[in-house]
Amino acid sequence: MKFVRFGDVGVEKPGLIDDAGRIRDLSNHIDDLAGLALDPDRLARLGEINLSALENIDRDVRIGAPIGDIRQVVCIGLNYSDHAAELNLPTPEEPVIFMKSPYSITGPFDDIALPPGSTKSDWEIELAIVIGREADNVSRASAMSHVAGFTIMNDISERAWQLEGTGQWTKGKSYKGFAPLGPWMVTPDEIPDVHNLKMWLDVSGERMQEGTTKTMIFDVGHLVSFVSERILLKAGDIIATGTPPGVGTGKNPPKYLKAGDAFNFGIEGLGEQRHTVVQG
Repeated sequence: MKFVRFGDVGVEKPGLIDDAGRIRDLSNHIDDLAGLALDPDRLARLGEINLSALENIDRDVRIGAPIGDIRQVVCIGLNYSDHAAELNLPTPEEPVIFMKSPYSITGPFDDIALPPGSTKSDWEIELAIVIGREADNVSRASAMSHVAGFTIMNDISERAWQLEGTGQWTKGKSYKGFAPLGPWMVTPDEIPDVHNLKMWLDVSGERMQEGTTKTMIFDVGHLVSFVSERILLKAGDIIATGTPPGVGTGKNPPKYLKAGDAFNFGIEGLGEQRHTVVQG
């Protein structure tokens, strides 16, 4: 199933994508795609609804982030072997964890505003895990039972804030709008192999990133288990799993986002995001 949220910022409603690609309104069945509503068993019951009986929503409606009331965005750094290689960094022996502010979440087609004075805002397309039920020190074997689905996130990063001065990853990655999410949350049964998905990212028509989830160092089950041993995960929390090669700071010379850029990226089976970059 493909779940979506639609409507104006702050008043998004839950929806489900039908076989024809139309948005069907779920708001008479759940208040939001958030919290306990993301339990995999509850999502499965929503799939039993006769979608033809649900209101068909105008395709021109704004699409928001597919998950509401996100409390934690846990990120994994350097989790693609080819990305670590492009930065001349060693392969991590265990997942590198940092946090991103939940207030950096924005919709999959909203404008991306650069911070005032920013000259080094960079891109990182990522597969994102949506937690569906509480995970507290769970085993790798049971990890997938805690996953509601998958979506796309971009871990946009202001590299000067992240790496220069005092440095600090969270500081460089948490500006408002720096975590576009969506367009859908796709349940695991819709994805034959989450570790074999093509990924790509274009900036103003130029292909910058092209990779596959095959080169992830730590897989989804490992990440959910590892993070849950150290951070209590609740339904609606996000784990962003790292990025393939092609980030701007790894180019020679480096390239960064600028106002006016068309910013498009996608993951096989999870859809595509499209943004215009503007000056904040």
